[in-house]
Amino acid sequence: MKSKYVILASALLISVATFAQKDQIKGAEKALKSGDAQGAITILKDAENLIVNAKDVEQAQYYSVQGNAYLELANKKVEESKNLSLAAESYKKLIEIEKTSGKQKYSTQAAASITQIKGLLINSAIADTQANKNSEGAKKLYDAYALDKKDTINLYYAASTAVNAQDYDAALPMYEELKKLNYSGKGTSYTAVNKVSGNEDGFNTASERDLAVKLGTHEKPKTEAIPSKRGEIYKNLALILVQKGRIEDAKKAIADARKTNPEDGSLILTEANLYLETKDFETYKKLVGEALQKDPNNADLVFNLGVISANANNKADAEKYYLRAIEINPNYTNAYLNVAALKLEAEKPIIDEMNKLGTSDKDTKRYEVLKKQREGVFKGVIPYLKKANELDPKNEDVSKTLLGVYKALEMTAEAKALKATMN
Repeated sequence: MKSKYVILASALLISVATFAQKDQIKGAEKALKSGDAQGAITILKDAENLIVNAKDVEQAQYYSVQGNAYLELANKKVEESKNLSLAAESYKKLIEIEKTSGKQKYSTQAAASITQIKGLLINSAIADTQANKNSEGAKKLYDAYALDKKDTINLYYAASTAVNAQDYDAALPMYEELKKLNYSGKGTSYTAVNKVSGNEDGFNTASERDLAVKLGTHEKPKTEAIPSKRGEIYKNLALILVQKGRIEDAKKAIADARKTNPEDGSLILTEANLYLETKDFETYKKLVGEALQKDPNNADLVFNLGVISANANNKADAEKYYLRAIEINPNYTNAYLNVAALKLEAEKPIIDEMNKLGTSDKDTKRYEVLKKQREGVFKGVIPYLKKANELDPKNEDVSKTLLGVYKALEMTAEAKALKATMN
C-alpha cells in the first residue's frame, strides 16, 4: 500500500509541473501580446528546465512563443543581432520537434519567420558595412548562412567582410569551409532596371526577368557572366595562413585546389601570388609563364614580371614587360609610371658625375655633354608621365614629377599649364 501512495504522489507532482508549464506559456503569450517581449522571455526562462519533459505540442508552443518574443525585441532594435540569432534558434528547435512528432502546427509560421530573420540579418549586415562596422556585418552574414546553408553566397560575403575588418581569425574558418564546399560562385546574373525606382533589380532566371520586362515594370534587361571566385578565396586563405606562419599549409591548400579544379585558370594566379608573397621569385616566374600560356594578354601578369625584373636589377627585361603591358592595355597607369621611373634612374649617375666636376675647360665641356644627356633622359620620360597624368590627374606624385621635368627642361608654357590644373 505504501508504494502505491508514492507512485500517486509522483504522478501528482508531474501533473502540477505540466499545469505550471502551460500556465507559464500562456502567461508568456499574454505578455507578448501586451507588448512586453522581455517579460515573456523572463516567464519562459522559469519553465526552461521543465520543458524538456513536456509533450511535443507544448514544446513546440514554448519555442514558438520564445522565438516570437526574441524576434519582437530584435524588431525593436534591442540587441538586434543577438536576438535575431536567438529567435532563429528557437524556431529551428520548434521545426525539429514538429518534424519528429509528425504534427505541424507552428512550423509554417516558424519557417516564414526564419526567412524574415535571414533578410533582416543581411540588410543589417549591409548597413554595418556601410557604417564601416565590418566585424559586426561579417557575423550577421555568417548567421544568415547558418540559417540556410544552401545559400552559400552569404558564407562567401561573410568571409570577405571579415577580411575587410582585418579579423583574420574569424575569416580563416569561413574560407576553410568555402574550400571544403569547393565553392565557386560562378554563374549568370539576370538584371533589369525597375521603371519606378530606377534601380537595377536581380532575378533568379532569365524567364522571370523577361516576364517583368514584358509586363512593363522593368526595362534594359542585362545578362552577365559571374566569374569564379575560387582564385580570390584561395588567395585570401593563403595570405591568412602565411600571416600565421603556416606557409606550407597555404601552398598545400592552393595545390589541392588546382588538382580539384584544373580548368580554373584563376588558381594559377593565386598560387603565383603566394610565391611572390613569400619571395620565391623563380617559382613565381615559372607559374606566371604557365598562366601566360593560357592567358597571354593578361596585362597584370606581364606588369608583375616587369616589377620582378626591376627588383632583380634587370632593367632591360623590366622595360620590355612594362611596354608589353601598355601594348595589351593602353590605359595601364602603373605601367607608364614604372617606365618613367625606370628611365629616370639614369639621371642619378649623371648628376653624381656633374657634382664632381670642377671649373676647368675640360670639366666645363664634360658638364655640357652630361647636361644634354640629362635633358635626353627627361625628354624620354615626358610621354609616359603625360599619359600617366592624363589617366590619373589626381595623382600628385605624377603631376609633381612631370612639373619638375618641365622646369628642368625650361618648358615654361607647359609647366605653367600643368600648374594651373594642380591648383
